[in-house]
Amino acid sequence: MQPSSYTNTGNIDTRSGFGEGLSYLGETHPRVVALCADLTGSLKMSHFKKTFPSRFFQVGIAEANMMGIAAGLTIGGWIPFTGTFANFSTGRVYDQIRQSIAYSGKNVKICASHAGITLGEDGATHQILEDIGLMKMLPGMTVINPCDFNQTKAATIAIAKHQGPVYLRFGRPKVPNFTNSNLGFEIGKGLLLEPGNDITIVATGHLVWESLLAREVLKTKGVSAEIINIHTIKPIDEQIIINSVQKTKCIITAEEHNYHGGLGETVARILSKRHPVIQDYIATQDTFGESGTPAELMKKYGLSSDNIVKKSIDLIKHK
Repeated sequence: MQPSSYTNTGNIDTRSGFGEGLSYLGETHPRVVALCADLTGSLKMSHFKKTFPSRFFQVGIAEANMMGIAAGLTIGGWIPFTGTFANFSTGRVYDQIRQSIAYSGKNVKICASHAGITLGEDGATHQILEDIGLMKMLPGMTVINPCDFNQTKAATIAIAKHQGPVYLRFGRPKVPNFTNSNLGFEIGKGLLLEPGNDITIVATGHLVWESLLAREVLKTKGVSAEIINIHTIKPIDEQIIINSVQKTKCIITAEEHNYHGGLGETVARILSKRHPVIQDYIATQDTFGESGTPAELMKKYGLSSDNIVKKSIDLIKHK
């Protein structure tokens, strides 16, 4: 079953969206520079490196040093984009980000590939599921988690214009590309993808497509689900969520992240202050990952349209 209002134009990895967006910035923004920690191919930065060699810095396996260099480059008016795996972009270098970038308010764009459990066979040591929580707690840090190739490309271009530190999260596997390539990207503005009356499903990243799939199944069961794409987790669009739950009276959040510290907790904080309703979570449950294919892991850890359907039906019974 496919979403009735959206067409998958082909499976492609979101990291390629970052690569295309970065290449576009190379042509249009002469102050953009790129730094990579020995993963140029994996981050799809090869075209930028080849086309703009004087604006590309290969720092090797020295991620902490890369963050310090990036912070320093901003002092000269450059706009640095750092690139490595999400685990190395956050957990390995958290002190450098906190002190040299966030606390100092430096205009660094921290671009993180291979995020979440869909990193796959590399296993738990590389599958960071805590990065959104780590980054959103840093004062002044913008946190973005786009859903497909088109949206990742648009987000990459948009953050170059944003003044201040940004964490941009994307992934390794090929996933459906379904958003409008001409839509653009507005930081902090959620997107209502499908209207509904019975339940609100707020999703981010790879779980947006799964939520659209779940909506089609729920429709056959007489359930009208409203689907919201929250691509910017900080600053989050509070009003689009409040408007929805005032109508549906219940909500599920869906993310490829630990339910501690992720999108779900941010939404719960908003609702507890402004409009309390019952809520459930699609997320990993306080656990590390393991080795496996992305599809196997998404299913095992409940990050699937099937689990969204199940939890939606259960939640509606209790509202």
